[in-house]
Amino acid sequence: MISYLEFEKPVAALDARISELRATAVEGDIDITSEIARLERKSADLLESTYKALTPWQKTQVARHPQRPHFVDYIEHIFTDFVPLGGDRLYGEDHAIVGGFATLGGRKVMVIGHEKGHDTATRIKHNFGMGKPEGYRKAIRLMELAGRFGLPVVTLVDTSGAFPGVEAEERGQAEAIARSTEACLALPVPMVAVIVGEGGSGGAVALASAERVLMLEHAVYSVISPEGCASILWRTAEKAADAAEAMKVTAQDLLGLKVIDRIVSEPIGGAHRDKVGACKALAKALGEELDALAKVPAKQIIARREERFLAIGGE
Repeated sequence: MISYLEFEKPVAALDARISELRATAVEGDIDITSEIARLERKSADLLESTYKALTPWQKTQVARHPQRPHFVDYIEHIFTDFVPLGGDRLYGEDHAIVGGFATLGGRKVMVIGHEKGHDTATRIKHNFGMGKPEGYRKAIRLMELAGRFGLPVVTLVDTSGAFPGVEAEERGQAEAIARSTEACLALPVPMVAVIVGEGGSGGAVALASAERVLMLEHAVYSVISPEGCASILWRTAEKAADAAEAMKVTAQDLLGLKVIDRIVSEPIGGAHRDKVGACKALAKALGEELDALAKVPAKQIIARREERFLAIGGE
């Protein structure tokens, strides 16, 4: 069952009416097929028009939708032969950042990403996708392993930010994020990063410093959350919608600013309404990107990566 967002209430009302009519038809043996079909078309049209006109704040809500596909969903529908690798060889295992060997369309890759979890138990286990130092150090280890074996790296970014707890700071959170970013930039193999949900702050950049950065249509990517920005500028999180507008957090804005390179379309109504369809679209885009990078020499790959990030903010 779909969880409706606040701005989807008109769609929710239509869908509820459709459900009522279906129940009535079954109980009373009444033929109201044509009326149900009319309402279904109306609901579909309303959903499409709503999603074509989403504000940045509404897109932020979609990116955070609890039913949006996460790392484990992409692993299930896009990759095969996934072999998870754990531990940073220094402190321990961080379940917020998951990675390992996998196969994508017949190509061996190293896939790394944030996992938020789908219910209370898994969200607690994965710390809501907020990585700790050991998670980023694990990512570094896996990237270095990929470089050693000549495997392209695919990262799936979906985090509100790195974990800000005291224990993370004690174990060198900032240094781990910086080292992970450095590892991305120094990779001698192709790297494609995808913002699949939230791309929050350094916790996202640490896995997204690739030569090709993609975003799903309704994902968001920013240095701070809209609520955090609003709290700083206006001393209230109630101005989050205004902050989201000003921050240019959407894929469409960031493509125009050349922060990202490509937008991957989502099914109508968002990826959470059709996980399989969203996964197929992403698989196609990843295959095309990796094919284009397959024959690029290592030195040229590193140079491209450096150039793309140095160019951000320039004319």
